Amino acid sequence: MPEETTAAPPAPPEDAAKSMANPPPEPTEEWATRYKYLLADFDNFRRRVERDREAISRQARAGLVRELLPILEAFRSARSTFSKLPPNDPVRKGLDLLDHEWTTFLKHEGVEPVAIVGKPFQPEEAEAVGEAPATDDCPPGSVVEIVQQGYRFFGGLLRPAKVLVARAAEPGPERESAEGGPASQE
Repeated sequence: MPEETTAAPPAPPEDAAKSMANPPPEPTEEWATRYKYLLADFDNFRRRVERDREAISRQARAGLVRELLPILEAFRSARSTFSKLPPNDPVRKGLDLLDHEWTTFLKHEGVEPVAIVGKPFQPEEAEAVGEAPATDDCPPGSVVEIVQQGYRFFGGLLRPAKVLVARAAEPGPERESAEGGPASQE
């Protein structure tokens, strides 16, 4: 029988043996820098998720409040009708209590009314649906009457108000001559 010779595996070169036994040390500064960047990225991510969650929550609450506004207005209309009842009437007391609860709820949610009678008209927050003559309490350019109240929610406009705006009284003789002048010449 032929003799089998087992060949020994080739000996690794000297450089490879040294590199396997003692791997080159990784610079710790590089890992520390990577760690700092990773930690900063994670912190930014956490803040962004928190902001997004708050924005989604605020949008959901704004939607709910917007849906409740017609109910609030119907209640306030009914309350004004029952305001003629005596102050000690149980129905009036109950409506006053409900009005207080509505007001507390809206304040807690950060909802504020936009239009105030006598204050200057704000076209960014209100829609002028008509005009009324100016009075001592309501100078020209101010809100005379609130047709439908508007609301602000955390600084943003939830719904614009619909108001009547005071207009300046036009002088009588000039107006008559302006109207009558061209018409009488024709």
